[in-house]
Amino acid sequence: MMAFRTIDGVDVRGKRVLVRADLNVPLHDGVITDTTRIERVAPTLSELAEKGARVIVLSHFDRPKGQVVPSLSLRPIAEKLGQVLGRPVSFVGDCVGPNVESAVSHLDDGDVLVLENTRFYGGEEANDPEFSKALAQNGDIFVNDAFSTAHRAHASTEGVARHLPSFAGRLMQAELGALSAALENPERPVGAIIGGSKISTKLDLIGNVLEKVDTLFITGAMANTFLAAEGMNVGKSLQEADMHETARQIAHQAQEKGCELILPVDAVVAREFRANAPSEVCLIGEVPADAMILDAGPRTVELIKDRLASLKTLVWNGPLGAFEMPPFDRATVEVAQEAARLTEQGKLRTVAGGGDTVSALRHAGVADKMTYVSTAGGAFLEWLEGKMLPGIEVLHTAGQDLGLD
Repeated sequence: MMAFRTIDGVDVRGKRVLVRADLNVPLHDGVITDTTRIERVAPTLSELAEKGARVIVLSHFDRPKGQVVPSLSLRPIAEKLGQVLGRPVSFVGDCVGPNVESAVSHLDDGDVLVLENTRFYGGEEANDPEFSKALAQNGDIFVNDAFSTAHRAHASTEGVARHLPSFAGRLMQAELGALSAALENPERPVGAIIGGSKISTKLDLIGNVLEKVDTLFITGAMANTFLAAEGMNVGKSLQEADMHETARQIAHQAQEKGCELILPVDAVVAREFRANAPSEVCLIGEVPADAMILDAGPRTVELIKDRLASLKTLVWNGPLGAFEMPPFDRATVEVAQEAARLTEQGKLRTVAGGGDTVSALRHAGVADKMTYVSTAGGAFLEWLEGKMLPGIEVLHTAGQDLGLD
């Protein structure tokens, strides 16, 4: 991973510090239902304010597509941010222009100001140079603490960093450190659990992971395609018939690279895709023609748990089955709890991410027991795919452009 600058040792007292946060929290009937993203950015904002910075927070919210949508205003989120920080937080209903300039000019050292939804402006997602410059005019320093948006080359994530000295916030720093320790400089042996419904959506991810891990567990409906490609009968299970050759190629690549590829050896099957549908356990290859695989079976769970005991590092993306519906959550829960147990004992470093994965770990009651759980979604997946993230790259390249390195 390229070197990036953090806020360590940066003199921020009296400086206008633009902080790109991710305040895109779930909102239902005007009520925030999950404050995780607010809580995760709070340490950076508190540290900067306590050091005397004049903190100006940028964030998007939902997808207003360059239009002002009152229901997507950051005003209620700014109020919640104040509660989490335990200090007053002001708000201005613009991102650029005279109202913002006036609000910023009235800030004292230690004050926190939240600007309006950046996506109310068409220049945000277009990464318009003039909009980026206008954002930068209200700051002396830029701090990016939104890894979750780092895969987007938007004005508030990438463009503004080209105009100001730019640094990684504490959340960004923690995320990059955890990811580097998981795949770029890991303690070996390294394993990866990769699940999901389709191989076609995770080809880049699998290809990159194959280069870096010692054991690869293919789980979820994705595993059905690998099994069918081997000639196994998977009944009416979800699988991609047109990806059989690709699955065989992946298996061959794993063998060539010395990566152990582990597929399910048994499964929980049912005739209906619904919660608590009548189900049974059968060996892979003995799936009834009218049944579908909805979860990994107990032998597969024991096989994975046995392998986990031999690993030092685990990267996890994707559940083992249809975890949203009991009893098809059992394999995901049991493996997650075993990974958490090993993590708490100091025997395993666990880094997990992706929307379904985070939900599955919360369902298993272990999201706070893993080494690091990323809420970044798309950015986490693109990192797993080995792609360069514009919001990260610019923290390095912009420093060179501005003569900071």
